[in-house]
Amino acid sequence: MSAALAADTAATEAAGLPTLAIAGPRATITLNRPRQRNRIEPADLAELVRLADVVDANPDLRVLVITGTGPAFSAGAHLGAMSDSEAQAGARGLDFGDMVSRLERVRVPTIARLQGGVYGGATDLALSCDFRIGHTGIEMFMPAGRLGVHYYESGLRRYVSRLGLNTAKRMFLTAEKFDAAELLRVGYLTHLVAPEEFDGAVDALASRIAEMAPLAVQGMKQALNEIGHGALDTTALAQRIAACKASADLQEGLASFKEKRRPVFRGR
Repeated sequence: MSAALAADTAATEAAGLPTLAIAGPRATITLNRPRQRNRIEPADLAELVRLADVVDANPDLRVLVITGTGPAFSAGAHLGAMSDSEAQAGARGLDFGDMVSRLERVRVPTIARLQGGVYGGATDLALSCDFRIGHTGIEMFMPAGRLGVHYYESGLRRYVSRLGLNTAKRMFLTAEKFDAAELLRVGYLTHLVAPEEFDGAVDALASRIAEMAPLAVQGMKQALNEIGHGALDTTALAQRIAACKASADLQEGLASFKEKRRPVFRGR
């Protein structure tokens, strides 16, 4: 980590804002309000968008992990500040859904490291990630219907595209609490492990992704998300496919397969 990034991280930690750490090809964004179960304050929205921009601007990064400090991943948006947040969002054109959609569009594959509990808006933040790893004993629920909150459009669409209409209805219309086994069964979790295997599973998946060919992986991530939302840009997809066909990474991948060795991809 650079001195400038270390200083920036220290300042944001003191303020309770999310932080960014970089180690080789892996970036980690950490929610940083453990006393409030990492609830997401209005000030966190712009900071999370800014950190996503920092990740996208770094061509050396291959994977992003999103996690939280303390016993829970996140309690979601700070409902006590919801009215103020909406007023501020109107002034600056940014709301909770905008932030989550920006994280979904991060260039590199993303992993949500889900410990303890995942609630409210944090459930959509996790859904915006490409992979969600949880441990036995975690729980999740969406309390919007119990609170009189009508969820935002992009979140509703993400739930249906990721989990299917019936599961989305269970979560939104009943405020049912889902345990770890059911979260895995309905596809909310992509990986479920024992608590003692939790960090090892996150590290193993992040390392596996980091070894992949970035042009191909990042291009396919974008296409798959667009397909999931019914909005595939076929022209851009064709351009990415052509770029991969002409890349040094493709030649490296084919050579490594022939030579029975691990490939070393450069992203070009």
